Amino acid sequence: MAISADTPEESQENLIQKAGLNFPVLSDGNAEAIRSYDLLLRGAGENGRDIGGTAAFLVDPSGTVRWRTLNEEGAQKFLEAAKSLQ
Repeated sequence: MAISADTPEESQENLIQKAGLNFPVLSDGNAEAIRSYDLLLRGAGENGRDIGGTAAFLVDPSGTVRWRTLNEEGAQKFLEAAKSLQ
């Protein structure tokens, strides 16, 4: 699954459909989960909007993070890739 700072409608329209994702994208509009994983990028999104950094985590049933990888290229590369889906 993925977690996005977008609303469910934005995720459905802009991410899931355009990218052809076949897994759930959860909305974290208050960025609670994004903050708990220290991935909040304040003002890094379009029009100065807060977004979540890109990362992947493997979490076991007890909630322990067993593996993670962070995108070191930053928000700009992510935004460029996302815009290319339009």
